[in-house]
Formats: sequence, C-alpha cells, structure tokens
Amino acid sequence: MPSTDSSPNLAMPFLMPSQAQKHVTHNEALRILDFVVQLAVKGFDATTPPATPTEGEIWALGAAPGGDWAGQAGMLAARFDSYWMFLAPRPGWRAYGLDDGSLRVWSGTAWDRPGLDDLDGVGIGMAHDATNRLAVSATATLLSHAGSDHRLILNKAADIDTASLVFQSGWSGRAEMGLAGNTDFSVKVSADGGTWAEALRVNAATGATAALAGFQIGGQTAYHQGNVLGGVAQTAGVPTGGLIETGTNANGSYVRYADGTQICWKEAVLSQAVAANSYAETNWIYPASFAGSLPHPGVTTRSLNTTAGRQAAARHLRGVGGGIDLASGAVGAFNAHTAAVEARIDAVIIGRWF
Repeated sequence: MPSTDSSPNLAMPFLMPSQAQKHVTHNEALRILDFVVQLAVKGFDATTPPATPTEGEIWALGAAPGGDWAGQAGMLAARFDSYWMFLAPRPGWRAYGLDDGSLRVWSGTAWDRPGLDDLDGVGIGMAHDATNRLAVSATATLLSHAGSDHRLILNKAADIDTASLVFQSGWSGRAEMGLAGNTDFSVKVSADGGTWAEALRVNAATGATAALAGFQIGGQTAYHQGNVLGGVAQTAGVPTGGLIETGTNANGSYVRYADGTQICWKEAVLSQAVAANSYAETNWIYPASFAGSLPHPGVTTRSLNTTAGRQAAARHLRGVGGGIDLASGAVGAFNAHTAAVEARIDAVIIGRWF
C-alpha cells in the first residue's frame, strides 16, 4: 500500500482502495505523464499567455508571468481541456525549446543550458581521440571576434617543449611553424614528412631573422654580409658565388668581381740594377689567370738611386717573346741614362676572369 496518495517525483495521483471514479485519478496521472515525458516547450521564460493556445502546448514560465499565468513563476504551464495545468519542474529535468532549438536543464531556479566544460573531447564531422581532443572535419573552420580582437593561443609547458602549427598533405607533414623545442620562432619544411629543413628562425632574444637555407629574390640568391666576400663563380655569365674574391700568393695579389673583372698587382716585380742604355726584363706569373680578351697592363717604376735622381723607363709586354699569355707577361725597364740605376717596378694588370 502506498504511504502517500501521489508519486514522489511526478506527483501522479495513486488509485486508492475503495476510491470512487478511479478513472478520474488514472486519467490525471496519464495527463501528467503526457505533460513531462519527452518534454518540449514552446518557449523558455515566457510571461504572457498566448491569445489562442493549442491543446497540449507547454510553456516554461519566467519570473513574473501575467494573465492566466499570474502567480505561477517558474512553473511549467500545459494546455489541457481548455484550461492551464501547472506543474513544478524538478532539478535535473531536461526540456527542448521548440522556438530556439536549445536544450535546457532545470537547476532548481532557472532553465540553464548544459555546461560544456571539462569534456573528454568534441568531434565535429568526425570522431575525436585521446590525442586530438578537438577534431573537426569541414571545408573551412571560422574563428571570429566577439566585438573587437581575437587571439588564437598555443601554450606549451616548458621551453624545451613544442607549440606549433603543422601543415600536412595526405596526413604527412610538409611544413611546421612555431616554437619547436625552444623559444625561437621557426619555420620548417619537409618533402617526405621525415626529413625536415629549417628555413627561417627568429631569435627570441634579439628578433634577428635568419634564413638558414639561403635567401632568394626573384629566383636569384640575395647577397648579404656572409656571402658578399667569397669565391666568385658563374654559369652562362650569371654570378653563382660571392660578389668579390681576393687572394694573395707568391706571385702577388688579385681581386675578382662577380661581373668578370679581374685586377692583379705585385710590388717589385722587377728590382735590380739596370746598366746605362740597357734593358732589363723579367717574366711575371700572374697571381690569378685571365680569360677571354687580353689583359690591360699598368706599370709603374721607382728608382732606388735617389742620390742620382734618375729613374728608369718601365714597360710591360703582353706575353713573353711577343706571344699572348693569359697566365703571365714580361715586365721590363729601359735605362736611357749614362749611368746605371737601381730600378724597381710595381706592376698592375686588369682584365677578365671569364
């Protein structure tokens, strides 16, 4: 035998012993079941009854309803047999809003939307897993502002960890940007998803940007402090090495420019006494060979016999014995005076290395 005349949760009336017109009590219980099972309301926080209510429609009333709903704040109002039936919701009851498509839960004081905090994961168009707690399969994903700014934050636990964006093709990594194992910002690329090349790195302390694999502008190598000086090279007349190359060896010094210009020089190519009315000559092997057209000589002489104040006349012959030689040339001095002089010749020659 029940100890009360109604059920504890839905307050449905029980049939009592020796009760007359038991069908009335039974129908009342069915009406309550029809009221709350698969609860769907026309709207939440309603305050004004509809002018022409429909049989069976249900409303979740707000804090200060009026008209036929006056004094029924927070109640559920259902239209049965041309009158309003009111029922108090219990904490945990769920209701679907037909007007806005929302699912609400009665907290005891209000119809709240279910919380989405501390979920195991969310999958949109696909399933999430233990690693990818948020998984989205879509043509595009939009993250927009809520009035002004919008920031997407990737946080890592320690400096040696990684916080980055990885771009894949066929589920194989092809590019990565972010803080990869340190606090410098880097951009990496991969052709196979296994071997990675670091293309750019921005120093966290200074902001200096390094193009670790080289830098090109319009498909051509960009020159900078690190590659302006170095071995020059060319392919079909297009520089492929440094802009300026310099060198010194036993034969003198030289400088080569990326445009093909080459200058060679040596001090004291000829340094000896030259008799009166005599000519002295030596072969100068250039410190770097020339190519293409003939080099252009420039020779200076300096007399070491400063007491006599006399100077030898200097000249440079292309090639030894009158021949053409792009690797060496004859340097000589003719003394037209009546006494011997100590002649010293410094030579410079200009031409092309390609």
